Amino acid sequence: MAVLSFRDVSFGFGQPPLVEHADLQVERGERIGLLGRNGTGKSTLMRLMLGELAPDHGTIETANGIRITRQRQDVPVDARGTIFGMVAAAFEDHGPALEASFRLHHHAEELTVEERHQLETLAATVDSDRAWQWEQRIEQTLARMQLDPWQRFENLSSGMKRRVLLAQALVLDPDILLLDEPTNHLDIEAINWLEDFLQRFEGTFIFITHDRTFLQKLATRIVELDCGKLYDWTCDYATFLIRKEEALAAEERQQELFDKKLAREEAWIRTGIKARRTRNEGRVRALKELRSQYQARRKRVGSAQVELHEDADRGGVKVIQAANLNYAIAGRTILENFSTTIFRGDKIGIIGPNGCGKTTLLRLLLGELTPTAGTIRHGTNLEIGYFDQLRAQLDDEETVIENVAHGQDMLLINGKRRHIIGYLEDFLFTPERSKTLVRFLSGGERNRLLLARLFSKPSNVLVLDEPTNDLDTETLELLESLVVDYPGTVLLVSHDRTFLNNVITSSLVFEGDNGVKEYAGGYDDWLLQKTASVQAEAAAKAKSAGETRPVATPTRSRLNFKEQRELEELPRKIEAWETEQADLHAQMGQPSFYQQDTAAITAVNAALARLEESLTAAYARWEELESRAE
Repeated sequence: MAVLSFRDVSFGFGQPPLVEHADLQVERGERIGLLGRNGTGKSTLMRLMLGELAPDHGTIETANGIRITRQRQDVPVDARGTIFGMVAAAFEDHGPALEASFRLHHHAEELTVEERHQLETLAATVDSDRAWQWEQRIEQTLARMQLDPWQRFENLSSGMKRRVLLAQALVLDPDILLLDEPTNHLDIEAINWLEDFLQRFEGTFIFITHDRTFLQKLATRIVELDCGKLYDWTCDYATFLIRKEEALAAEERQQELFDKKLAREEAWIRTGIKARRTRNEGRVRALKELRSQYQARRKRVGSAQVELHEDADRGGVKVIQAANLNYAIAGRTILENFSTTIFRGDKIGIIGPNGCGKTTLLRLLLGELTPTAGTIRHGTNLEIGYFDQLRAQLDDEETVIENVAHGQDMLLINGKRRHIIGYLEDFLFTPERSKTLVRFLSGGERNRLLLARLFSKPSNVLVLDEPTNDLDTETLELLESLVVDYPGTVLLVSHDRTFLNNVITSSLVFEGDNGVKEYAGGYDDWLLQKTASVQAEAAAKAKSAGETRPVATPTRSRLNFKEQRELEELPRKIEAWETEQADLHAQMGQPSFYQQDTAAITAVNAALARLEESLTAAYARWEELESRAE
């Protein structure tokens, strides 16, 4: 039975509606990735699920007793208090009373008589049995999420603050958990923790994210919101990308046929009027219907079209040379004896946890900060384009046009004059939106505006400090191709693992006490090299300490009668399961398969998953028995 159902739901703040005649069924235990372009209405869809908004048309139903909670997208700037108090706020007005009761239970001996009296008065405002149950639930949640109840929320890193907000959503023991951009502004360590935690979460969760690695690891089903319609893809993210590409190609062919038919009918009308005094009214009505369909067909929003400005002088071969850099601030060492040489065309990724000094390293390399010791030399004719993660370069009181054009109507891009309106349309700003003040833009729009501003100027060194935050997947993929094709040097700070893997040629990694180390390749390459290095160090230590021991060769026993029969039967079983697997793949490849109800699709996917598990186990067992038989 579905825990949440949308039936013919429509909702909008104007025309066209954000959600139009949507049907959706969410089953218990599903992990649903909710995808869509920026501004399509994904967060609005979550508010409909929560009941914060009522649909204009249709019904939204939940199973009896189902509780839905949401992790907030934005970290509250002015929130203050203990972690326990922040999580207890999930119980609404009872939060202060619960925190008072908790302090009385755990720190009564540290309180003055007056403080104890005040806390007892406050704690008495909630039933004692209920307070005890809620306290236990809060303590269990905090322990599960490795949070200290007495730490101050305002002193935490952004990643830890998001963990507290997640605890606030989980403490109510939800049946459905809604996560709106949970990885935004988290470092890689925090994202890995969140992935591991959610993989062990037993409830249903629906999440909005543009982190493709996060999607691939967690989503068992993809729901896409596009042009007001919900498209359901019961598969993981990698399979979704393949099926979406095939669906778009089929849609494009269908629209081409439709347009050709419309053109033929238009031509027939024009010649028919001249040739006959009467017309086939049925065919005229059919043409009117085609025209109506054409006008009603909502055009798919185009992908951003971006050109990098490459008019700057290419400069020398060596771009930046740093030797024995040291840098400390407020008694904290950021860099120690760090050296590197960056050449023209290098794509350098800077990786590390929040607050470790990645932006400081950038500013040192660019000459904006002076090192405590060591030298930095720059190549000739450097033209630097800088993407600032804080978007400080944008003026909130100016329009989109004014932030890019500075009073000019025309821009010179790669030697060609472009009108500012046309240029901004490449970044998905409509002429109307181009006249909007920056303070009214969403996070994704602000990032696209900063990219438009950056790419309108010549450069041979591109500095990108967290450029992927709030960008939708299509714009991310476009930015990837631009960075790869960029002929100059790129310095990139990002926590997007897929983006790092796809664009950088080497990494500078902050590794705690080990300082900053340089690795060839992307994020995954760094992990492999780091693992190999750790293993090599462990082996060297063991050898030097005389701890190496001869590896015992495992003895293999001969097969008994039962195992011999099992070995003979396994090939037939595997062949039958492979045939069944091929039949299911063929069934899922039919266009009509995804037009069935969700229960039928889920049943087939579950059967396929069980088959794959059985085959994996059978192959392993076959290999083991064959090895012993030999």
